[in-house]
Amino acid sequence: MSSLPVYIAGIGIISALGSGLAATEQALHENRTAVGPLQIFPLLQGCPLPVGQIHGLPAAAPLPRTHQLAGIAAEQALAGCRQPPDAIILGTTTGGILKTEQLLRDNEQTKTLYRYHGLTTVAEEIARQWSCGGPALTVSTACSSGAVAITMALQMLRAGKAEQILAGGVDSLCRLTYFGFHSLQLVDRAGCRPLDTNRQGMAVAEGAALLLLTTRRPREPLAELIGAGLSCDAYHPAAPHPEGQGALMAMQAALADAGLDPADIDYINLHGTGTPDNDLAESKAVRRLFSVPPPLSSIKGATGHSLAAAGAIEAAVAAIAVSRHLVPANTGCREPDPALGLHPVTRPLKQPLAAVLSNSFGFGGNNGCLVIGRPRPAGFSAAPVPQQHECRLAIHGSACLTGAGATAATMARLLQGRAVCGMAEPDLVAKKLPPRLVRRLKRLPRLALSLALAAHEHSGLTRKPAAIFMGTGWGALSETYDFLTRLTETEEQFPSPTDFVGSVHNAAASQVAIMFGATGANITTSGGDCSFEQALLAAALLVKDQDQSALVLGADEGHDYLSPLLDPSIAPSIPLADGGGALVVSKMTRGTQCRVRVPFYSSRRAADVLAALVAWCGGQQVRENCGL
Repeated sequence: MSSLPVYIAGIGIISALGSGLAATEQALHENRTAVGPLQIFPLLQGCPLPVGQIHGLPAAAPLPRTHQLAGIAAEQALAGCRQPPDAIILGTTTGGILKTEQLLRDNEQTKTLYRYHGLTTVAEEIARQWSCGGPALTVSTACSSGAVAITMALQMLRAGKAEQILAGGVDSLCRLTYFGFHSLQLVDRAGCRPLDTNRQGMAVAEGAALLLLTTRRPREPLAELIGAGLSCDAYHPAAPHPEGQGALMAMQAALADAGLDPADIDYINLHGTGTPDNDLAESKAVRRLFSVPPPLSSIKGATGHSLAAAGAIEAAVAAIAVSRHLVPANTGCREPDPALGLHPVTRPLKQPLAAVLSNSFGFGGNNGCLVIGRPRPAGFSAAPVPQQHECRLAIHGSACLTGAGATAATMARLLQGRAVCGMAEPDLVAKKLPPRLVRRLKRLPRLALSLALAAHEHSGLTRKPAAIFMGTGWGALSETYDFLTRLTETEEQFPSPTDFVGSVHNAAASQVAIMFGATGANITTSGGDCSFEQALLAAALLVKDQDQSALVLGADEGHDYLSPLLDPSIAPSIPLADGGGALVVSKMTRGTQCRVRVPFYSSRRAADVLAALVAWCGGQQVRENCGL
């Protein structure tokens, strides 16, 4: 357990169960399910599938549904807070896609109507509403996004980079996820029944949860964030490792970070989606770690699976469990599957809990586990908050792809004073990739894999990177556009499962992890023009082992139809451009080319930001050197 406590000072939560801590706790006490037929958008075919939806949100609001949910959770978490958070770290996979879907169906060409499409706009809007001038970071690791965002916040607080952070996850229902999971045959028409012998899949849901985390002990802390662990299966783009290897590694990492043994855990909040393979893999991991598992359950039979919000909602539920002595039931499970070897709690229990393990696992094998426990006594002598340190990374190798070509061609043109804009030829992007990969992957994952291979080759390191950090402003535009286009053209009858799996922002980074066998942290950030810097910041916080390297890359694809609509920097007179860059980094000090750090990060767009940056970097001397 860290000698520097990180307290949960406030929680905002909204899900199909209700809005706020009191409503959520009451619903859990009653073992109530809120999963029901889809109502928020009309269907062209068939009966609506069961989902976990939130009622009462204004359909004609100026902000998209995801942004509205995040705003509600933020208002609850920050109620009574006297000052804005130092940073905001938010996990999301949908952003403004629900609104974008309708705009595309209407063939809308007005660019300003798409301004809230990007994932980063959710965190940026919360930062604007609450006057947060520090980092506003966006994480997109599919269904583990909320837990990963909270993990990053924990590390930022421990590093002394902030004293108070608002962190969590949010997603709204949309056609992309509703039809996408259905195309994978992962939806149970009878509702979500985690761990049940007759389970047939999940129920897609929406929601938001944000935790106000602080190193300053509140008068009445709700709980303490004791530890966190991340891993990647590096196995398959959508399916979990059949033996639950990645899940096991993440749980072990979380317990080690918390300084606890498996016997110290009093309750496990399972990921428990209700899909046959996911529940089986998680059960194997739990049984490998716990000789006698403690009480355990999944709440997704009550809430549905809210994707990026799930890990944060379940962190909030873990805090409720600790503070209210409540073990939630495994709602929806009537006949536990004997093949799983677990005995889920079938009705809510009242008993003291000192430590709760909460699991979140996502597409691409992105895993995040949190340990939440009872706050230490007020008289506990905590270590002083550490001084801010620069979290420098050593660079071992690099690569880029531009309209001029690969690294050598790009540098040659730059040295001649010539532009490198445009798009690299498809054959060049796929040049060194295995043909089996090229056949089934589209432009963004090809860019990422090509950059990763080139940077690793340039590093000269024999060991492959153990962790992957990728920044992308727009994600997989080709897969997203192709999925939505086919959905419309077939009147919602034949959505593409392949395009759906490839459409998630972390799909490219997951392909890189599979190629390298990288089972460490795998984080995709999406911060608009600052996406790479956010990935670099994540790497600086999370890369610990000096004997292991990590890959940090940033890439975006140019798309003929979507890019001009979504990206305000694109004008008809400017040729479409894409590409990216990659660095192989570590905490090692020997055998390096140079070092890189992120010394300053602000989400403000005010005129005084440049002055603050200059002051941070050295003040008047910097002004004179730069002629400012």
